[in-house]
Amino acid sequence: MDPKTKAEQKKYQELVKGHSKKTPILKHVVLAFLIGGSICLIGQIALNYFSTVERTQGEAAATTLAFMIFLGAMATGFGVYDILGEIGGAGAAIPITGFANTVVASAMEFRREGFLLGMAAKMFVIAGPVLVYGILAGFLVTLIKASLLGLFP
Repeated sequence: MDPKTKAEQKKYQELVKGHSKKTPILKHVVLAFLIGGSICLIGQIALNYFSTVERTQGEAAATTLAFMIFLGAMATGFGVYDILGEIGGAGAAIPITGFANTVVASAMEFRREGFLLGMAAKMFVIAGPVLVYGILAGFLVTLIKASLLGLFP
């Protein structure tokens, strides 16, 4: 790269930097905490309720996860989760409701292409890799834990 091009790029970067507005990082962190914390609070309230209804803690946890996925999907369908994502950023994306939002939003985007080739196929475009890597990571962690506990001869 010749020196003239480097000088032009540097000048352009300074121009962009001068016109860019500052990102309010503290504001974003606080909003992500509040939105994510609110979602987790709803999940904790649901877990406390389902713990009184279900026989075991595992069943209560599974029911809570299903309930939170349902809430995330419904909020996406009604357009509420888009607003939460705008405000809360990663605070809305990280809980399991964010995963439900991703799957439902993908399905809604391709619904005009039909049920089978549109919604059913496209909703796993984003969710597929998450599921594959999640299952693979769980399998590898199980193998490592089993080997550390001496369960392999």
